Amino acid sequence: MAEILNLNHARKAKAKTDAKQAAAENRARFGRTKAEKTLDAARADKLSRTLDGAKRED
Repeated sequence: MAEILNLNHARKAKAKTDAKQAAAENRARFGRTKAEKTLDAARADKLSRTLDGAKRED
């Protein structure tokens, strides 16, 4: 005989695993520390200043 399965429990367990997977994907995509964000901003600012400094006057 087959094992009796409570569909409410199965539905909730599936929702929980889906939420955990989505959270892991979001951590990988958006999970950057404040230090990393400020470092990237500083690098972009330095690149912008370097590029502006190398422009020639008309």
